[in-house]
Amino acid sequence: MSGRAALLKGVRAWLVLFVVCLVLSGATAFPLVHELHWTESVLRALSVPDHLPGLMRWIERVRDGLDATDARHPFLLYGTDWLAFAHLVIAVAFYGPYRDPVRNIWVVEFGMIACAGIIPLALICGPLRGIPFWWSLIDMSFGVFGVIPLYVVRRKIKQLAEMTAKAQATPAT
Repeated sequence: MSGRAALLKGVRAWLVLFVVCLVLSGATAFPLVHELHWTESVLRALSVPDHLPGLMRWIERVRDGLDATDARHPFLLYGTDWLAFAHLVIAVAFYGPYRDPVRNIWVVEFGMIACAGIIPLALICGPLRGIPFWWSLIDMSFGVFGVIPLYVVRRKIKQLAEMTAKAQATPAT
């Protein structure tokens, strides 16, 4: 396999990983009420309340809020449906770099900017919405861990662009 083919394969593998994580992250926003009941059951079965009572109180509070919202104002959960949809739409945008990485590097850079934007969003909106700081750290970790594969992809695309430019500059013999 040529160096160019290996780079392209690496770019595509990292992009697939990123897109799968993005889709899974988005898909979990659809069944929030049921998902939280399941999470609470699992945490209780694992004796988490004994070891991390603060986490358990937070999960119970969020579950109570979602239950009340679902019972009295289910239309508010429509906002999380749009959140999930946005994840899926953004994932589709990464087909461009998958198909032609050099031409569509801007999508990867857009994703990196979005990952960076998670941090100020969590730091500003978290306290405004009464989110515990430790939970905001979890939210911020999505941006930190999300930027890693995108950084790797961007670096590989830059190498791919260099190789392509050199190949085009070298006259064929």
